[in-house]
Amino acid sequence: MSSNSSSRCIALLWLLLPPTLIALGLTIFTQSFFLSRTSFDHRSSCAPGAAGNLLKAALDLNDDEIRFLRKNRWLSDYLRHSDHHNVTERNDGCWAPRKVDSMAIIVVDALRFDFARDHLPLSVGSRLFPDNNGQNKTSRGFSKLYQFVADPPTVTMQRLKGLTTGGLPTFADITGSFGGASIEEDSWVEQLKNSPWEQRMMHNNYHKPQIAFVGDDTWIDLFPTQFDDAHPYPSFNTRDLDTVDNGCLLHLPRLLDRLAGLKTNNDPTTKVPPFELMVSHFLGVDHVGHTYGPNNPHMEKKLHQMDNMLSNTLDRIDNAPDKSCIVAFVLGDHGMTEDGNHGGGTSEEVNAGLFVHFSPGCNAREGYDQRIDGREIGSESTQAFDSIHQIDLVPTISLLLGLPIPYANIGGLVTAILPTPYGENEEMDTSSSTPYIATALALNAAQVWTYLHTYSQTSRDLPRERLLELKELLNSASTLYRGAIIQSQKELQDNTYHDSTEFRQACGLFKIFLAESTDLGKQVWTQFNENGMMIGICTLFLAWVLANPLWKKDVRKQIGMILCWFGTNNRIAMNGASEDQFASSLQSFRLLEVAASFICMIFYSGVLTFGNSYIEHEREIVTFFLAILCLLVFRRWNYESNRNATTTAVSAYLPLVVISCSRIHDVFVTGHGLDPSIRLHASHNALVFLPALTVLLALRFRWFELTHALSVSKFIDILTTVCLGCSWWEKRTRDHSRNGHEFAQASMIFVMIGVMHAVYCTGSELTSRVNESRVQRSWKLLCHSRLVLFRVMMFLVIVTGPSTACTAVIVLVQCAALSQMMMQSKAHAEIDAPVMAAMWRLLIRQIFFATNHHCSFNRLHFTAAFVATDTFQFHIAGFSLFMNTFGWELLGTLLLLLTSRFTTNFTTADSKDGHSRVWDWFCFYQCTETLTSCISVSAMKRHQWLQQTQGYGKGGS
Repeated sequence: MSSNSSSRCIALLWLLLPPTLIALGLTIFTQSFFLSRTSFDHRSSCAPGAAGNLLKAALDLNDDEIRFLRKNRWLSDYLRHSDHHNVTERNDGCWAPRKVDSMAIIVVDALRFDFARDHLPLSVGSRLFPDNNGQNKTSRGFSKLYQFVADPPTVTMQRLKGLTTGGLPTFADITGSFGGASIEEDSWVEQLKNSPWEQRMMHNNYHKPQIAFVGDDTWIDLFPTQFDDAHPYPSFNTRDLDTVDNGCLLHLPRLLDRLAGLKTNNDPTTKVPPFELMVSHFLGVDHVGHTYGPNNPHMEKKLHQMDNMLSNTLDRIDNAPDKSCIVAFVLGDHGMTEDGNHGGGTSEEVNAGLFVHFSPGCNAREGYDQRIDGREIGSESTQAFDSIHQIDLVPTISLLLGLPIPYANIGGLVTAILPTPYGENEEMDTSSSTPYIATALALNAAQVWTYLHTYSQTSRDLPRERLLELKELLNSASTLYRGAIIQSQKELQDNTYHDSTEFRQACGLFKIFLAESTDLGKQVWTQFNENGMMIGICTLFLAWVLANPLWKKDVRKQIGMILCWFGTNNRIAMNGASEDQFASSLQSFRLLEVAASFICMIFYSGVLTFGNSYIEHEREIVTFFLAILCLLVFRRWNYESNRNATTTAVSAYLPLVVISCSRIHDVFVTGHGLDPSIRLHASHNALVFLPALTVLLALRFRWFELTHALSVSKFIDILTTVCLGCSWWEKRTRDHSRNGHEFAQASMIFVMIGVMHAVYCTGSELTSRVNESRVQRSWKLLCHSRLVLFRVMMFLVIVTGPSTACTAVIVLVQCAALSQMMMQSKAHAEIDAPVMAAMWRLLIRQIFFATNHHCSFNRLHFTAAFVATDTFQFHIAGFSLFMNTFGWELLGTLLLLLTSRFTTNFTTADSKDGHSRVWDWFCFYQCTETLTSCISVSAMKRHQWLQQTQGYGKGGS
């Protein structure tokens, strides 16, 4: 007895060893592969002398040069004390002179560049082309539209982090998009809140203004305490097109009324402080894209609403007093694809719009952005000035508001957005603006170099050679800049300073340095942990070796017997015996099936993972391989049934049922994960999903019940199906107050009750002491276990949408067909384990794609989080999204496990090993796929990251 117990323990440990090693290897590999970066708690200082000390340390400027910059107000990091009132006079900026009284940032989520250019005629179009709209050019402020390039992953949380800190997002950061993750690094929002007001005040306003916000609650997740007047609205429900936007429209007029510099009566004694920053984040455009796509009439309606709002807002800014300078930034945090999604790095997703509008008091004029373009250095510098990335807005916003540039910023100042001072004769005062811009770029370059140098001291991520190259480039720019300062000191005449070529050349080199620094961050922002990745791969390889079914003697014997027929086929054919020829032909067919399964799985699990295009075309490849294997089995069974009738005619056509269902599903069933109110998909119609639910319920009674009498178990499933049908029916109505949430909640409750009931029945059967045969007991356990999986599938149907009613029916038919094919044990009708496992693996993967999933973040079904509620609840939403994405693969895998284990108890002795080996081969294929995927991404990691594919890997891996 003791010996038997020890043997069982050893066998159990041996069985658990491969999956344990796989989990361990994947953990090590993912921790080493997914990019992350070291964050610092350093903050840029607004203390007196901070900017001068920065220039001294990074650019080697001396005290005389710093004093000269301060004297001419190109640098403003010092305090002057009044002799009359013993108070500190305004200084206009922490580092450089402040340029604007206040700022309005209006984020239109997912505002693609073409949306801003072509679909906002009242706000953007009328200001870019005033002559075409009958506007008087001199009566308005100055406007400019830019293509605003985002860095993947193009999701709102990561884009807002980049827009406020100036840092690049990493792959690991994307998890923050599904829950609150406040920003710990330095940002201009924090600087605006904490910087001393006496260092930045304008127009002798001694009351520190406040910061206001309204819109997407992601801002409050990132900055929970920084806003003085905040009105967040829940943002995760993509079916809600208007709640956030209506809230913004409600509060926007009041917030504009308190915007500093906008009112004519700027009374510094007023008890209500003004706002120097107002942020408004509209979500309707993004939600329309997710729900209906960018080419739907709903999008046209929403863009028209945004156009009216922007037109009214910009008109208010145009009417600001002449002595006030107010700037408005209208921007998109990312774009969207043609199916309305985002998250990746395609041109449609990364090219957002940035519309900049200055009030008339800012003295901006047409052509001002051409004053410095880097032409003195060459084409490389010109390109650096032309390109505007989202992180480049960070130093620009900071200097416009007189703030220090955030410590971890690697963006480059957009000089075209800095207003140019004008003289009395309405001519550009370039003699003073060029040195100011050169000083601003010098501050930006010094800040970036300080950060990179500090980062290199604490991490080995940044290559030493590239840092030396950047330092040489910075030294060259610094030399030119110092030479320009010395030249200006010598040419001092009537307080006028020449717009020297040296200043312009310095601007060009500083801009090249900033562009090169950004590129360095994009390429090696963090270094892959090569050693950790290799350890993970080696661990996976060990698991792959241990999981190889060829270790088992019976598997080697079976493969050997099949291969032996290959050498004897010719001799048998020459003997002329018809029975031998028949058996030889069948064995040849089996050999061809095994060879085809190995070839298909080697290509699918191994070779094809090394191609980038494979991710885009995996669905077609999987369907093609599945069809090949099914047709080969059908060929053998059809040949056998015509000759010996050992396989019935009906059974012979089971492989065709599998591939026919796959093709029917691909062609006719669409719209998974989309809102039921969309009337573009036939499977969303009640005439389709109601009959499909009825068929699904009929299959439940026919295939998943031991008795035909009405029972509590059946009643639970009836209630689940009825509530689900009512929920979908309500969601399709045009009455938005009827959202079907109550019925969806009821169906989920009934599903949970049903799962618990089925689990209880399974447990009772396991502990039952009723005297039954092993076959009867195994059959009951299989039925109860399948009922558990059926109810889990009903949960997947709930969180995936009406299209899944048809999908569930088709999937049940396919799985039943494969299960019946596994049960074939007569003579030569049996399917070899490697072939059967390959068919199951391919079918499960095909279901993943058939439900409109894909290996990219922009294909996640975020609507799964809101099938039963309008409010976002992190854990429930996360579980629903996880099951929506991976539930079908988990369900298929568990079904195969049950089928392969339990059917061994009521099949012939010859088939027992074959059924159990199907699971072994399935696990081996999955382990192979995991191993080769890790190897392929290791080999192409840098290329994949630079191309910003941002796919989340193969679903089963």
